[in-house]
Amino acid sequence: MENKKMGFNTIDEYIASFPPEVRARLAEMRAAIRAAAPQAEEKISYQMPTFYLEGNLVHFAAHTSHIGFYPAPQGIEAFAKDLSAYKGGKGSVQFPFDRPLPLDLARRMVEYRVAQNLEKAAAKAARRK
Repeated sequence: MENKKMGFNTIDEYIASFPPEVRARLAEMRAAIRAAAPQAEEKISYQMPTFYLEGNLVHFAAHTSHIGFYPAPQGIEAFAKDLSAYKGGKGSVQFPFDRPLPLDLARRMVEYRVAQNLEKAAAKAARRK
């Protein structure tokens, strides 16, 4: 199911390139992220939908049998117990198509990443003074 089209410019373009059932899941994930980080900028990075606020917050992408969610290693570590039912890696988790998306968990992970990025940006600004 992975879409190999290159050159996406917007998240809308990315989502539109998939079949309807996958588009629906991607739209749900996007909405959950947007709700958790309304001030974040949407962009394409690494040819994946990305939310950016003082650095990358999260990426997400459709694959053959799952939605990949990439909240950076810190996001995975902080929610390791909640993510134990899912396959994943150091900075990623796979939400399979045969199960409902854990949108509340995704929202909490994004909120965590927002707090991390804002704290890091504030510390950097304080060092410059």
